[in-house]
Amino acid sequence: MTLISVAPKPMSMPDIKAKASALGINAGKLKRTELIHAIQVAEHCTPCYGRSNGKCPWMQCCWRGDCFKAKA
Repeated sequence: MTLISVAPKPMSMPDIKAKASALGINAGKLKRTELIHAIQVAEHCTPCYGRSNGKCPWMQCCWRGDCFKAKA
């Protein structure tokens, strides 16, 4: 049997801001991509959101749902 990975639903901006706040990040006037990059850095991950060019090995990433559509 082949497993099919389903990308998670894109997070809303209030959800992203709540995640940032939980990590001690002040969202201020950061744009969506900037805020997600700050979250990725705080989580000790590469700030790669929107930079994958459609190639990403991280199937369980919470940003995967809209990363491929984003422009960094």
